[in-house]
Amino acid sequence: MGIVLYDDQIARGFEPFALTRPAGELRAGGEIIRRRWTRVLGTPALGFIGAPHLAAFDEFDSPSAATGILDTGVWIVNARCAPALGSAVPSDAQVIRVADRVAAIRLTSPMAVEAFASGQATLELLAGSRASVVLDGWWLDAVWDLIRHLSPMLASDAIALAPDRAEVPAQLTVLGSHRVHVDMAAHVEPFVVVDATAGPVLIRRGATVQAFTRLVGPCIIGEDAIVSGGRVAASSIGEHVKVNGEMNSTIMIGHCNKGHEGFVGHSVIGRWANLGADTVTSNLKNSYGAISLWTPRGVEVTGLQFLGSLIGDHVKTGIGTRLPTGCVLGAGANLFGSAMPPKAVPPFAWGEAPAWAQFVFDKFLQVAERVMARRDVALSPRMRECLRAAHAARWTV
Repeated sequence: MGIVLYDDQIARGFEPFALTRPAGELRAGGEIIRRRWTRVLGTPALGFIGAPHLAAFDEFDSPSAATGILDTGVWIVNARCAPALGSAVPSDAQVIRVADRVAAIRLTSPMAVEAFASGQATLELLAGSRASVVLDGWWLDAVWDLIRHLSPMLASDAIALAPDRAEVPAQLTVLGSHRVHVDMAAHVEPFVVVDATAGPVLIRRGATVQAFTRLVGPCIIGEDAIVSGGRVAASSIGEHVKVNGEMNSTIMIGHCNKGHEGFVGHSVIGRWANLGADTVTSNLKNSYGAISLWTPRGVEVTGLQFLGSLIGDHVKTGIGTRLPTGCVLGAGANLFGSAMPPKAVPPFAWGEAPAWAQFVFDKFLQVAERVMARRDVALSPRMRECLRAAHAARWTV
């Protein structure tokens, strides 16, 4: 028994994140996709199958890349599917469908990892005609679906992740009728307002919410995060994150900073990213039309009226950075200067457009090590190897 998360060809194009992390390590709604599956299936993750440059990926409790032969009974799950956390799966289940698509199958005989190496294999074919269990959940057919589905996912997750009995500190001002829960190991100062009019709010273990903060549901503040003032609405704040200022409909994967003023809306911020003071995203075109986004396949129309920036792992922005609507910042990019960046910035870019320099890899590693040490996290030899492979596999615009 166990789970292997599979990145198909679509998931392998989820830039700017796919260069440095498998899709199962993205935060969808209030939880990492891998943890969603381990919770629903009640069994641990054994590994992932992804792009070759991620073979050495190593981060916290994440499993390593799968190799060799997968045993009978192992679950293969599509990492682009985020099951509802309240779902229950019978112990004898063999195939799981979400929205009439195969999201997971249990192997009935050993199978080589190599069969999935190209990303072309489909779980539909492997499932055949076997009976299936139907679960609620969400499919990520494009990277911007993390934002498209964020609000309903947060509303569901804030209930599923909280204990049955809600706890609210006496000093907390609560508006609205949706459920609010503050973990007993969280710290909420006086003069914090939680607006639960539009959805529930969950503040998880070890989080700190400082005075003069307004949280607007649906919203989840992750473990050991710090919100130091401002308005945070309809957002998923990952563990060990620092937030200040105005934020709306945004995912912070974890271990990243937006510690100062500046509006960030309808965006996804990668791990170890840092937004300089007064970094601002635009999330709405002046025409109010659908927003287009750079992808590895070319520029695509998202169909979304609101979409800010997709900010890769280890990105740094200088003070006063202004990011255009539908902006993609490649992993490891370090932006500074007075010019507004273009809508797509290549990974490991250094400086400002149009004269991008390349962030020398050894210098990048030095910065990454310093940043991670501030959270008492060491850059492991394997992750160093993974980042080196990502640097070699970096895309261009």
